[in-house]
Amino acid sequence: MNAEIIAVGSELLLGQIANTNAQFISKELADIGVNVFYHSVAGDNENRLSSVIQTARSRSDLLIFTGGLGPTKDDLTKETIAKLFQKELVHDEAALEYITNYFVQTNREMTPNNKKQALIIEGSAVLPNDNGMAPGMAFTQGNNTCILLPGPPSEMRPMFNNYVIPFLYSKMDVQTKFHSRVLKFFGIGESVLETKLQDLIEKQSNPTIAPLASEHEVTIRLTASHHSETEAKRLLDEVEQEVLSRTGSYFYGYDDETLESQTFDLLRDNKLTIASAESLTGGLFSKIITDFPGASSVYLGGAVVYSSALKQSMLKVPQTLITDHGVVSSQCAEWMAEEIKKQTKSDIGISFTGVAGPDAQEDKPAGTVFIGISIHDQTYSYAIKLAGSRKGIRERAVKHGFRFLNQLVKEGQ
Repeated sequence: MNAEIIAVGSELLLGQIANTNAQFISKELADIGVNVFYHSVAGDNENRLSSVIQTARSRSDLLIFTGGLGPTKDDLTKETIAKLFQKELVHDEAALEYITNYFVQTNREMTPNNKKQALIIEGSAVLPNDNGMAPGMAFTQGNNTCILLPGPPSEMRPMFNNYVIPFLYSKMDVQTKFHSRVLKFFGIGESVLETKLQDLIEKQSNPTIAPLASEHEVTIRLTASHHSETEAKRLLDEVEQEVLSRTGSYFYGYDDETLESQTFDLLRDNKLTIASAESLTGGLFSKIITDFPGASSVYLGGAVVYSSALKQSMLKVPQTLITDHGVVSSQCAEWMAEEIKKQTKSDIGISFTGVAGPDAQEDKPAGTVFIGISIHDQTYSYAIKLAGSRKGIRERAVKHGFRFLNQLVKEGQ
């Protein structure tokens, strides 16, 4: 089954919102072994939408639409599809009753155009909308199966998981199922990772190996197909073992796990507290770690010491250290980590100092970063060289901080 995802809405073409629906649907379809070969976007225009649909019908078995099921005149997805497939629109009584009751319960006036949301294409299987008013629908005609879903992600996603997946399984040979596992890496680029695994990728069959770049890190998606979940797991384990034998030093976790969340969990589970002293990162580390629920049990606080004068007054960095080594140095990073740990009485102190750019500082180019970590009566410093925008350098510096912290905590367990 080859699929095409068609998003409908002029707001997508204008860049007012991102097409996250297509990303979500593609991922979910990959999990059940449905190939997605095309993504299309059409504005709220019948002629252009018709052209997109006609092209999609000629090259794809499964057409999944999102958006354009609302009550207004520019919501024209089902009207356009019905016309092209020569089908009528009929009211779904259950949907109409649900919509009517909603307006009664909320003591709001129901305008005539709201009844439009209860219209479905004749012969469709109705996909209930448990989080909104417009139902989804699915029908097959000839070589094409069409699925129409609402645009709001809060309505579309549960509808897809609860009703579309079972519908698709009913159309497929479900004797063979797909099982996926995502391996996550940091500190290695996509091209280098792919080079290390090139021979495995070239001879892949089952499981398949797909390297994917994400924000400041790399993931590998392993997918095995087998009727037995136990056998699929064995296939995945074998390939994972081979992948990690070559790249294991950069590996940190699986699936939806992030480097930041894993590190936070390690600190919490080991009952370790941490404080931060930040220069070039400007408080970004503290922002990220305090985003986690229960952060107060881990993060005690910190200081943003951007100027040299503040480093001296707040963290007591000696003038002699600055004169001899500069504030952008491993010596300064170590002092900052030790001092913030001392002042807050935390178990760990972490520091960030460096040059975010675009200009050099202390004759050190943009992207020069030093990270200090004081833990278990030891202090470590890490020198890294980064490239890119000022924002990217700051973000990756913090990511590296989490990586080094993660390693040290694991080593001390």
